[in-house]
Amino acid sequence: MSTDLTRRGLVVGAATAPTVAQAAMKSSSPAKRSLSSSSSDAFDLIVMGGGSTGLPAAITAAAAGARVLLLEHSPKLGGSLHVANGQMSAAGTRLQKEKGIEDSPEDHFADVMRLSRGTADAALVRLAIWNAAGTVDWLTDLGFEPDPVAPTKGIGHEPYGKARYLWGMDKGHSIRRVLETELQRHVDAGRVDIRLEHEVQALSIGTTGAVTGVTARSADGVTHAFTAPSVLLASGGYNANPQMYREICGRDLYTTLPYPYARGAGHRLALSAGGHLRGVENFFINFGYVLETASLPSPLAGRAVTYPDRRAPWEIYVNALGQRFVREDLPSIDARENALLGQPGERYWIVFDQGVLDNAPPLMAGWTREQMAAAFDGRPNFYKGDTLVALAATIGIDPVRLKASVDGYNYGVTTGADFLGRRHLPRPLGTGPFYAIRQQGAPVSSAAGVAVNGDLQVIRRDGAPISGLYAAGEILGSGQLMGRATCGGMMVTPALTFGRLLGRRLAERARQPA
Repeated sequence: MSTDLTRRGLVVGAATAPTVAQAAMKSSSPAKRSLSSSSSDAFDLIVMGGGSTGLPAAITAAAAGARVLLLEHSPKLGGSLHVANGQMSAAGTRLQKEKGIEDSPEDHFADVMRLSRGTADAALVRLAIWNAAGTVDWLTDLGFEPDPVAPTKGIGHEPYGKARYLWGMDKGHSIRRVLETELQRHVDAGRVDIRLEHEVQALSIGTTGAVTGVTARSADGVTHAFTAPSVLLASGGYNANPQMYREICGRDLYTTLPYPYARGAGHRLALSAGGHLRGVENFFINFGYVLETASLPSPLAGRAVTYPDRRAPWEIYVNALGQRFVREDLPSIDARENALLGQPGERYWIVFDQGVLDNAPPLMAGWTREQMAAAFDGRPNFYKGDTLVALAATIGIDPVRLKASVDGYNYGVTTGADFLGRRHLPRPLGTGPFYAIRQQGAPVSSAAGVAVNGDLQVIRRDGAPISGLYAAGEILGSGQLMGRATCGGMMVTPALTFGRLLGRRLAERARQPA
């Protein structure tokens, strides 16, 4: 299979999707054949990926009587729930009602489209949001316990208009544990067959072009063929695959944050069957991480506190040209992220002097002032110079522009009239030595994703569905589910919701005559 995803069908435009009514996935006709199978390699549904989509899909399909095969490449279930914060958003939940919060899917939808500036896929957003409360209530019934402070309007992202943002006390693990417990009931009942350390190699495609199963290789190198009338690609993103990341996004992969098995295997399978990708034009980043190493992708050294509501900035931010590019105390998270998106390499440096180091609240989250001072003795991405010219040379930026940026900021401190409108101006920068910490903007999820219709069927470029092939979860991409923005809870909640909806629908599909 070619690794050139651009040649294989990457497109950037949004495709039209059926209406919500057409994609409601409600109960169909009564069972016309048994869901059981006499062959150990034949199933009613094959789910590729045991994470936030695959687990609820297997659970709901099994609950509807289907015989499910769950294939997971890693040695354990859970997928990105092992590393995700597990933040969800939903309107009309029991939790909201118990706390007297009035909310509606209409308001939630309007918020997502506002935050994404209309760039999110409206049909997929509707399908997710109008079923989100049911998903959260279902999780709660299974034993999920929200953090007592939830729901809120938002934490770490641009806030919603109403408090509908929630999470568990143990991040993604809070969700993973209740799903795994519920799945085990269906495994014990013989309705779900789990194969860990099984890498799906290819889709089986019949003479009519319909997907009829998969071939997968086990950890011992043996290849197995499995058949089913429906295959669900729920294998996550591609943000742990540097080569694919560059092919799709045209950028280097900077961090090791993504789940290590998010390698884009499902994307390649969808392309091999005639599908295509969309949403890369909505590539988006957060406001930066401090990397541990110079080699890429890198683990994190830590996080600088750049949220003005948590710590007002004492420093200035300069880009690769040595210029300030955003008001450092700008309240809008989205505005700051968009400002960084336009900078060379999506990186910047936090610049300050000895006076700030000695007097300001610690900049690095969880670090003492002494720990931060020690980092400038040779740690990668921490820079120090006796003068601004020396600092610029260590960073590798224009010293004239850096000095002009500092002089301009100092003028604002003196006059109270900052050129960028900054309001928090505690002290000028002029006491050497001078310091800089490099911040690298990076996404936390895959932007481009497999194109699907409102029934979550993988589609060709002309919009025709590929029979028997479905996709849901991060494989759809943040560019479709959140647009060119970060909308709180709009990755995990749609993944869970679409898994539930597809599990039920595909169990019903298995009942239909062949």
